[in-house]
Amino acid sequence: MPFEPSPPTALAGWLAARIVERLRELELEPGAHITEQGLADHFKVSRSPIRLALGALAESGAVEHRANRGFFVAQHAAAITGGDLPAADDDKLYYRIAEDRLNNRIPQRVTEAQLVRRYRAPRKRVAATLSRMAHEGWLERLPGHGWAFQGMMDSVKGYEDGYRFRAVVEPAALRQPGYRLPAEAIQRLRQTGMALLEDHTRFTDAELFDLGSNLHETIVGGSGNPFLLDGLRRVNALRRLLEYRAKRDRAKVAEQWREHLALLDLIEAGKLEQAARLLEDHLDIARKKKSPIVAKKKRP
Repeated sequence: MPFEPSPPTALAGWLAARIVERLRELELEPGAHITEQGLADHFKVSRSPIRLALGALAESGAVEHRANRGFFVAQHAAAITGGDLPAADDDKLYYRIAEDRLNNRIPQRVTEAQLVRRYRAPRKRVAATLSRMAHEGWLERLPGHGWAFQGMMDSVKGYEDGYRFRAVVEPAALRQPGYRLPAEAIQRLRQTGMALLEDHTRFTDAELFDLGSNLHETIVGGSGNPFLLDGLRRVNALRRLLEYRAKRDRAKVAEQWREHLALLDLIEAGKLEQAARLLEDHLDIARKKKSPIVAKKKRP
Protein backbone atom coordinates (compact mmCIF):
# COMPACT_ATOMS: atom_id res chain seq x y z
CA MET A 1 0.00 0.00 0.00
CA PRO A 2 1.52 3.38 -0.96
CA PHE A 3 2.49 5.79 1.79
CA GLU A 4 0.04 8.67 2.13
CA PRO A 5 1.34 11.36 4.47
CA SER A 6 -1.01 13.37 6.65
CA PRO A 7 -0.87 17.17 6.46
CA PRO A 8 2.16 18.32 8.50
CA THR A 9 1.56 20.10 11.79
CA ALA A 10 3.52 23.21 12.73
CA LEU A 11 5.90 21.09 14.81
CA ALA A 12 6.31 18.51 12.05
CA GLY A 13 6.98 21.24 9.49
CA TRP A 14 9.68 22.71 11.69
CA LEU A 15 11.11 19.26 12.41
CA ALA A 16 11.45 18.62 8.68
CA ALA A 17 14.06 21.38 8.40
CA ARG A 18 15.84 20.10 11.51
CA ILE A 19 15.89 16.57 10.08
CA VAL A 20 17.64 17.86 6.97
CA GLU A 21 20.25 19.48 9.21
CA ARG A 22 20.65 16.17 11.04
CA LEU A 23 21.18 14.32 7.75
CA ARG A 24 23.90 16.86 6.90
CA GLU A 25 25.59 16.27 10.27
CA LEU A 26 25.53 12.49 9.77
CA GLU A 27 26.78 12.90 6.18
CA LEU A 28 24.36 10.25 4.95
CA GLU A 29 24.55 9.27 1.30
CA PRO A 30 21.52 8.77 -0.98
CA GLY A 31 20.01 5.35 -0.27
CA ALA A 32 20.91 5.39 3.44
CA HIS A 33 18.15 4.21 5.77
CA ILE A 34 16.57 6.76 8.13
CA THR A 35 15.19 5.42 11.41
CA GLU A 36 12.18 7.16 12.90
CA GLN A 37 13.10 6.11 16.42
CA GLY A 38 16.64 7.41 16.08
CA LEU A 39 15.34 10.83 15.05
CA ALA A 40 12.69 10.78 17.79
CA ASP A 41 15.38 10.06 20.39
CA HIS A 42 17.64 12.79 19.01
CA PHE A 43 14.94 15.48 18.95
CA LYS A 44 13.27 14.23 22.16
CA VAL A 45 9.82 13.96 20.61
CA SER A 46 7.46 11.10 19.85
CA ARG A 47 7.60 9.20 16.57
CA SER A 48 4.32 10.73 15.34
CA PRO A 49 5.66 14.22 14.41
CA ILE A 50 8.84 12.59 13.08
CA ARG A 51 6.77 10.41 10.76
CA LEU A 52 4.75 13.43 9.61
CA ALA A 53 7.95 15.38 8.97
CA LEU A 54 9.49 12.52 6.98
CA GLY A 55 6.26 12.14 5.04
CA ALA A 56 6.38 15.81 4.09
CA LEU A 57 10.03 15.45 3.09
CA ALA A 58 9.08 12.45 0.96
CA GLU A 59 6.43 14.55 -0.78
CA SER A 60 9.07 17.17 -1.61
CA GLY A 61 11.54 14.54 -2.88
CA ALA A 62 14.15 15.10 -0.17
CA VAL A 63 13.69 11.56 1.16
CA GLU A 64 12.09 8.42 -0.25
CA HIS A 65 9.50 6.16 1.37
CA ARG A 66 9.68 2.45 0.49
CA ALA A 67 6.71 0.28 1.34
CA ASN A 68 7.27 -1.91 4.42
CA ARG A 69 10.86 -0.69 4.68
CA GLY A 70 10.62 2.91 5.89
CA PHE A 71 12.37 6.09 4.80
CA PHE A 72 15.63 6.49 2.90
CA VAL A 73 17.82 9.43 1.86
CA ALA A 74 16.89 10.47 -1.68
CA GLN A 75 19.48 13.20 -2.32
CA HIS A 76 22.51 14.71 -0.66
CA ALA A 77 21.32 16.80 2.30
CA ALA A 78 23.71 19.60 1.32
CA ALA A 79 21.75 20.00 -1.92
CA ILE A 80 18.39 20.44 -0.16
CA THR A 81 17.41 24.10 0.18
CA GLY A 82 14.54 25.92 1.87
CA GLY A 83 12.51 25.76 -1.34
CA ASP A 84 12.62 21.95 -1.23
CA LEU A 85 11.27 21.75 2.31
CA PRO A 86 7.59 21.40 3.14
CA ALA A 87 5.84 24.60 4.08
CA ALA A 88 5.64 25.07 7.82
CA ASP A 89 3.63 27.58 9.80
CA ASP A 90 5.24 30.99 9.60
CA ASP A 91 7.64 32.29 12.20
CA LYS A 92 5.57 35.30 13.26
CA LEU A 93 4.50 33.81 16.59
CA TYR A 94 8.01 32.58 17.31
CA TYR A 95 9.52 36.01 16.75
CA ARG A 96 6.76 37.81 18.66
CA ILE A 97 7.34 35.66 21.73
CA ALA A 98 11.10 36.04 21.36
CA GLU A 99 10.97 39.83 21.10
CA ASP A 100 8.50 40.12 23.95
CA ARG A 101 10.78 38.05 26.16
CA LEU A 102 13.89 39.99 25.13
CA ASN A 103 12.08 43.20 26.06
CA ASN A 104 10.63 41.80 29.32
CA ARG A 105 7.06 42.10 28.12
CA ILE A 106 6.36 38.54 29.23
CA PRO A 107 7.63 36.95 32.47
CA GLN A 108 10.37 34.37 32.83
CA ARG A 109 7.76 31.69 33.65
CA VAL A 110 4.69 31.22 31.47
CA THR A 111 1.98 28.68 30.68
CA GLU A 112 0.57 27.69 27.31
CA ALA A 113 -2.81 29.08 28.37
CA GLN A 114 -1.28 32.49 29.11
CA LEU A 115 0.36 32.63 25.70
CA VAL A 116 -2.78 31.44 23.91
CA ARG A 117 -4.69 34.34 25.48
CA ARG A 118 -1.96 36.91 24.91
CA TYR A 119 -1.32 36.11 21.24
CA ARG A 120 -4.80 34.83 20.38
CA ALA A 121 -3.22 31.83 18.70
CA PRO A 122 -4.45 28.21 18.54
CA ARG A 123 -3.13 26.07 21.38
CA LYS A 124 -1.52 23.61 18.94
CA ARG A 125 0.44 26.41 17.30
CA VAL A 126 1.59 27.74 20.67
CA ALA A 127 2.59 24.23 21.80
CA ALA A 128 4.59 23.65 18.59
CA THR A 129 6.35 27.00 18.98
CA LEU A 130 7.26 26.24 22.59
CA SER A 131 8.60 22.82 21.57
CA ARG A 132 10.79 24.50 18.96
CA MET A 133 12.12 26.97 21.53
CA ALA A 134 12.83 24.14 23.98
CA HIS A 135 14.78 22.23 21.33
CA GLU A 136 16.81 25.34 20.53
CA GLY A 137 17.81 25.53 24.19
CA TRP A 138 16.27 28.75 25.48
CA LEU A 139 13.08 27.39 27.02
CA GLU A 140 12.54 24.55 29.48
CA ARG A 141 9.39 22.68 30.44
CA LEU A 142 8.77 22.87 34.18
CA PRO A 143 7.82 19.72 36.15
CA GLY A 144 4.07 19.42 36.14
CA HIS A 145 3.05 22.79 34.74
CA GLY A 146 4.35 25.67 32.67
CA TRP A 147 7.56 26.69 30.95
CA ALA A 148 10.61 28.69 32.01
CA PHE A 149 12.73 30.84 29.70
CA GLN A 150 16.44 30.26 30.09
CA GLY A 151 19.02 33.01 30.22
CA MET A 152 19.61 34.67 26.87
CA MET A 153 21.89 37.33 25.53
CA ASP A 154 19.50 40.23 25.88
CA SER A 155 21.86 43.16 25.56
CA VAL A 156 24.43 44.49 23.13
CA LYS A 157 27.13 43.97 25.75
CA GLY A 158 26.16 40.32 26.16
CA TYR A 159 26.17 39.89 22.39
CA GLU A 160 29.64 41.43 22.09
CA ASP A 161 30.94 39.37 25.02
CA GLY A 162 29.74 36.25 23.22
CA TYR A 163 31.75 37.20 20.14
CA ARG A 164 34.81 37.94 22.27
CA PHE A 165 34.47 34.51 23.88
CA ARG A 166 34.29 32.91 20.46
CA ALA A 167 37.34 34.90 19.30
CA VAL A 168 39.28 33.20 22.11
CA VAL A 169 37.85 29.67 21.87
CA GLU A 170 37.57 29.09 18.11
CA PRO A 171 41.13 30.06 17.09
CA ALA A 172 42.41 28.15 20.14
CA ALA A 173 40.72 25.03 18.76
CA LEU A 174 42.73 25.33 15.54
CA ARG A 175 45.93 25.60 17.60
CA GLN A 176 45.30 22.40 19.55
CA PRO A 177 47.94 19.64 19.11
CA GLY A 178 46.77 17.04 16.62
CA TYR A 179 44.01 19.20 15.15
CA ARG A 180 42.31 17.37 12.29
CA LEU A 181 39.20 18.16 10.25
CA PRO A 182 38.21 15.18 8.05
CA ALA A 183 38.18 15.78 4.30
CA GLU A 184 34.54 14.66 4.16
CA ALA A 185 33.55 17.37 6.65
CA ILE A 186 35.45 20.03 4.68
CA GLN A 187 33.74 18.95 1.46
CA ARG A 188 30.30 19.01 3.07
CA LEU A 189 30.86 22.50 4.45
CA ARG A 190 32.24 23.69 1.13
CA GLN A 191 29.15 22.40 -0.70
CA THR A 192 26.96 24.30 1.73
CA GLY A 193 28.98 27.46 1.18
CA MET A 194 28.76 27.18 -2.61
CA ALA A 195 24.98 26.69 -2.40
CA LEU A 196 24.68 29.82 -0.27
CA LEU A 197 26.85 31.87 -2.61
CA GLU A 198 24.76 30.71 -5.55
CA ASP A 199 21.54 32.06 -3.98
CA HIS A 200 21.36 32.77 -0.24
CA THR A 201 17.81 34.13 -0.59
CA ARG A 202 16.51 30.54 -0.69
CA PHE A 203 17.44 30.10 2.97
CA THR A 204 15.47 31.35 5.96
CA ASP A 205 17.04 33.30 8.81
CA ALA A 206 16.92 30.19 10.99
CA GLU A 207 18.64 28.10 8.30
CA LEU A 208 21.37 30.69 7.84
CA PHE A 209 22.02 30.78 11.57
CA ASP A 210 22.08 26.98 11.85
CA LEU A 211 24.34 26.52 8.83
CA GLY A 212 26.79 29.12 10.08
CA SER A 213 26.77 27.70 13.60
CA ASN A 214 27.28 24.20 12.23
CA LEU A 215 30.33 25.34 10.26
CA HIS A 216 31.96 26.96 13.27
CA GLU A 217 31.09 24.04 15.56
CA THR A 218 32.44 21.52 13.04
CA ILE A 219 35.70 23.44 12.81
CA VAL A 220 36.04 23.57 16.60
CA GLY A 221 35.13 19.86 16.77
CA GLY A 222 38.27 19.10 14.78
CA SER A 223 40.27 19.96 17.89
CA GLY A 224 39.05 16.81 19.62
CA ASN A 225 38.49 18.89 22.78
CA PRO A 226 34.85 18.44 23.93
CA PHE A 227 35.08 21.36 26.38
CA LEU A 228 35.83 23.86 23.62
CA LEU A 229 32.95 22.52 21.55
CA ASP A 230 30.52 22.52 24.47
CA GLY A 231 31.39 26.13 25.30
CA LEU A 232 30.77 27.24 21.72
CA ARG A 233 27.45 25.39 21.53
CA ARG A 234 26.24 27.08 24.71
CA VAL A 235 27.09 30.53 23.37
CA ASN A 236 25.40 29.74 20.05
CA ALA A 237 22.19 28.75 21.83
CA LEU A 238 22.22 31.96 23.88
CA ARG A 239 22.91 34.29 20.95
CA ARG A 240 20.37 32.80 18.55
CA LEU A 241 17.65 35.44 18.97
CA LEU A 242 19.86 38.50 18.75
CA GLU A 243 21.65 36.90 15.80
CA TYR A 244 18.35 36.63 13.94
CA ARG A 245 18.09 40.42 14.12
CA ALA A 246 21.57 40.86 12.69
CA LYS A 247 21.00 38.23 9.97
CA ARG A 248 18.24 40.36 8.45
CA ASP A 249 20.98 42.27 6.61
CA ARG A 250 21.29 39.78 3.76
CA ALA A 251 23.93 41.84 1.94
CA LYS A 252 26.56 40.54 4.37
CA VAL A 253 25.75 36.82 4.00
CA ALA A 254 27.77 36.22 0.83
CA GLU A 255 30.76 38.12 2.25
CA GLN A 256 30.74 36.00 5.42
CA TRP A 257 30.55 32.74 3.50
CA ARG A 258 33.37 33.71 1.17
CA GLU A 259 35.49 34.10 4.31
CA HIS A 260 34.22 30.71 5.51
CA LEU A 261 35.39 29.10 2.27
CA ALA A 262 38.80 30.77 2.55
CA LEU A 263 39.03 29.43 6.08
CA LEU A 264 38.26 25.89 4.88
CA ASP A 265 40.94 26.20 2.17
CA LEU A 266 43.57 27.08 4.79
CA ILE A 267 42.51 24.22 7.05
CA GLU A 268 42.59 21.76 4.17
CA ALA A 269 46.09 22.97 3.25
CA GLY A 270 47.25 22.42 6.83
CA LYS A 271 47.91 26.16 7.36
CA LEU A 272 46.30 26.14 10.78
CA GLU A 273 48.00 29.22 12.24
CA GLN A 274 46.92 31.29 9.23
CA ALA A 275 43.43 29.85 9.62
CA ALA A 276 43.39 30.79 13.30
CA ARG A 277 44.39 34.37 12.54
CA LEU A 278 41.78 34.62 9.77
CA LEU A 279 39.14 33.30 12.17
CA GLU A 280 40.12 35.91 14.79
CA ASP A 281 39.72 38.69 12.22
CA HIS A 282 36.47 37.18 10.91
CA LEU A 283 34.87 37.13 14.37
CA ASP A 284 36.16 40.59 15.29
CA ILE A 285 34.78 42.13 12.10
CA ALA A 286 31.45 40.33 12.53
CA ARG A 287 31.12 41.67 16.08
CA LYS A 288 31.80 45.24 15.00
CA LYS A 289 29.37 45.07 12.06
CA LYS A 290 26.51 43.25 13.77
CA SER A 291 26.45 44.91 17.19
CA PRO A 292 25.00 48.21 15.87
CA ILE A 293 22.30 46.24 14.00
CA VAL A 294 21.39 44.30 17.14
CA ALA A 295 21.23 47.56 19.11
CA LYS A 296 18.89 49.33 16.70
CA LYS A 297 16.80 46.65 15.01
CA LYS A 298 13.49 45.60 16.51
CA ARG A 299 11.17 43.09 14.95
CA PRO A 300 7.57 44.22 14.56
